[in-house]
Amino acid sequence: MKPSLVRYIDKNLGRPICFLLTLHRRFISLFKKDDLSNKKVSKILFIKLVEQGSTVLAYSALKRAVEMVGKENVYFAVFKENRFILDILDVIPPSNVLEIDFKNIKKFTYSSIKTIFKIRKEKIDAVIDMEFFSRASAILAYLSGASKRVGLHLFTCEGPYRGDLLNYKLLYNPYIHTSRFFLSLVEALNHTPSKNGPMIFRVPEKVRSLPPFSPSEEEKTLLIEKIEKLKKSKLSKPLIILNPNASDILPIRKWKEENFIKLGTMLLEEFPDANIIITGAPKEKEKAETIASQIGNAVSLAGHTSLRELLVLYCICDVLVTNDSGPAHFSTLAPIKSVILFGPETPLLYGPLSNNTTVIAPDLICAPCVNVFNHRETPCEVGTCLKGVSPEEVFCKVKKLLSADCLTT
Repeated sequence: MKPSLVRYIDKNLGRPICFLLTLHRRFISLFKKDDLSNKKVSKILFIKLVEQGSTVLAYSALKRAVEMVGKENVYFAVFKENRFILDILDVIPPSNVLEIDFKNIKKFTYSSIKTIFKIRKEKIDAVIDMEFFSRASAILAYLSGASKRVGLHLFTCEGPYRGDLLNYKLLYNPYIHTSRFFLSLVEALNHTPSKNGPMIFRVPEKVRSLPPFSPSEEEKTLLIEKIEKLKKSKLSKPLIILNPNASDILPIRKWKEENFIKLGTMLLEEFPDANIIITGAPKEKEKAETIASQIGNAVSLAGHTSLRELLVLYCICDVLVTNDSGPAHFSTLAPIKSVILFGPETPLLYGPLSNNTTVIAPDLICAPCVNVFNHRETPCEVGTCLKGVSPEEVFCKVKKLLSADCLTT
């Protein structure tokens, strides 16, 4: 389903469902109170349906849950196309990843019901809703039957209505990095919630270092051979990746294609032996090939690699230039140096967790213009924030990264 359709369903169908389930919860509470005691949790389910990049930021939260209940007792509900990064992080057993297929409404409905039955069968007693103010995740959390349901509640804030379905309620804190906030959701299970107000406890200070992705030498060799076959010539250093695509959820995060073309041209003028590699989703294959052809000594891998091969690519290349999207976070699992372009969202909340990243974020009064309270829908139609980022500015950052030390590693 298209992101616009998902938002439409979440809003127009999700709101009345949340309202009805809230009435159900309040009716049931007349006869049976919520179990808000400090009874030890035995099984934890995370709900993070979209955005694989955010799942990388949840690594510390996942590891904390494993410490609390054991790896075999941690589960994760996710849209089918977004499960890949969970397999790479290798924190949760593959059999504990519950996929929801949202290819179309029929498959979404069937797989959602199937997932709910699976959750209830496993007798999961704690659910962590990491989707901020999504209604679908709140509904899934309530229907899970878990006695402890952790997530955000509006209280006195204005934002997307999603009923009163959670009982471990937190206020959204826009002043701490998302990775620490995800970790706080797990830590909430170690505290007794207030009956009417938000939970109050100290924010966890540190998040864990991300696990390094280590492909085999055979994987590297096979990928190099694939690229050389597409390029019809041998690769030479430096290897520079340009990633012009961005998630369909927020297309305004895209830096214009002509900027990537100009950047690639400037890099080849400065580094004649460089090889430019264009990456992108399979559906963007034609656009990626056009960009590659206009740059010159460039090759497009859009539609030619699996997501695992994309991570292998990050292990053999020197620099990645990307929009704020999943690849920006995937690259933090590899040794590659990255230049990441932020605009409608802020790196203060969603910045990748790596010292190998260089962030470019325009200092505009309107940025960031998307947040959890506006359901990540921006009033901006022109993307002024990224228009202010010039190819020359990005070129200077990349040139600095392509130092002698970088080239000899």
